[in-house]
Amino acid sequence: MSAKDNFLKVKHLYNRAGFGISYPDLQKLSKKNINKVVDGLLKSSKNDDDITLVNGVESKRQLLAQAGLYSKKDLTDEEKKMRQEIVRMQNEVSRDLNIGWVSKMINTDAPLREKMTLFWHGHFACRSNNPYFAQQLNNIQRAHGLGSFKTLLVEVSKSPAMLQYLNNQQNRKGKPNENFARELMELFTLGRGNYSEQDIKESARSFTGWQYDRDGSFIFRPNLHDDGTKTFFGKIGNFQGENIIDIILEKSETAQFIARKVYKFFVNDNPNETHVKELATHFYNSKYDISALMQKMFTSDWFYAPENVGTKIKSPAEFLVGLSREFYVTYNKPQVLIQLQSSLGQYLFNPPNVAGWPGGQSWIDSSSLMLRMRIPSLVLNDGEIDFSGKADPEDEAVIALSRAGTNNANASNKPKSYVNANANWPKFLDTLPKGLTPLELTEFLLQPKLNDKIIKMVSDNKGLRSTSVEITSMPEYQLC
Repeated sequence: MSAKDNFLKVKHLYNRAGFGISYPDLQKLSKKNINKVVDGLLKSSKNDDDITLVNGVESKRQLLAQAGLYSKKDLTDEEKKMRQEIVRMQNEVSRDLNIGWVSKMINTDAPLREKMTLFWHGHFACRSNNPYFAQQLNNIQRAHGLGSFKTLLVEVSKSPAMLQYLNNQQNRKGKPNENFARELMELFTLGRGNYSEQDIKESARSFTGWQYDRDGSFIFRPNLHDDGTKTFFGKIGNFQGENIIDIILEKSETAQFIARKVYKFFVNDNPNETHVKELATHFYNSKYDISALMQKMFTSDWFYAPENVGTKIKSPAEFLVGLSREFYVTYNKPQVLIQLQSSLGQYLFNPPNVAGWPGGQSWIDSSSLMLRMRIPSLVLNDGEIDFSGKADPEDEAVIALSRAGTNNANASNKPKSYVNANANWPKFLDTLPKGLTPLELTEFLLQPKLNDKIIKMVSDNKGLRSTSVEITSMPEYQLC
């Protein structure tokens, strides 16, 4: 294989398995066999690296206080204020947690680990108004995201965030709540059409008594568990939750469902069923080893086929994290990362529903595309909007946001972007080889193959900085 081909392979791998790659790392890894590069990616992601931003002791104190307040019928004015203050503090910490994870993705030395956490974050979609629960679930997905799918599934199922979100806290003997049992099969393991309504009922009975206690720890309550005989997928027994999970994993449809979802996230929105089946068989035979699944996918020739390169729309998280990593961006007011996620349609820790974000073409509509194309110039031009004449409607919207955040009467004179970020241009430019042309830089920054229009456009460019801003502001930069 030519050095150029390997260069492109490694670049594609890091765009999909991570959030892009620096030029020096790309040059260095391009000299290695792709299988060894994949091994290195997996190895660097093995160690745990929990987020510890939310204080567990303080959160448990708040939980106990909330439990006491919610158990009362009539609250005094002081108690009402106390409850409001706890909610305000939780909202503030939830925002900090969001920014903390985005910052972690931007700065990580183990991009595959964070990319897998992002994948499982969408697969096991969950909203929790308790930031400690949200952090706990995020850490479960990070710790087991490349390990055993069974362990990951059991730990997610026992997490207070998921027990609360899917109402298993209310699932008890004689009054089964089917919410969790249904989503466990429909969205987390088997997919629709591979189970019956009766299977849902029997599964719900098996998960009765799975709860969390007053300080937010998983607890099994035998007195609330239905210990009668259940029939699940033709098997008869006095099943508990773990037994249900074991039976689900015995079905090859589970491996097929997960493999297809992984394929759509990492390879192509339109699955090649032959390749999906190949992955599913490998996954099933490995006893649901996630690392084995990812290694099989990343070392397959078809992963690097032209139809799978530069054809996926970046999710908002991938776009923001990738841009920030590429140009060593620091955000002077990190809260803007919340606004950007919200505007682009992927507010982490706040999926639209239990099915998660649809992804694919749904990431882009006319307004979100225009905002996406504006963000690089706002971030990379020292946070200033540079335009002459009448602004486009999109510019007007950005300027209005900028003015809203300032009392300066002269804010209309070259207004500062509300993004308020700084790219480290000296550091970025220092990573590029001496004599690199604007065309070569364009080939590095873009994943789709360059067309004549792009080649002609950059061939007249004089500087690498201006080329970078121009290229990252193009629709093609939205593809990976």
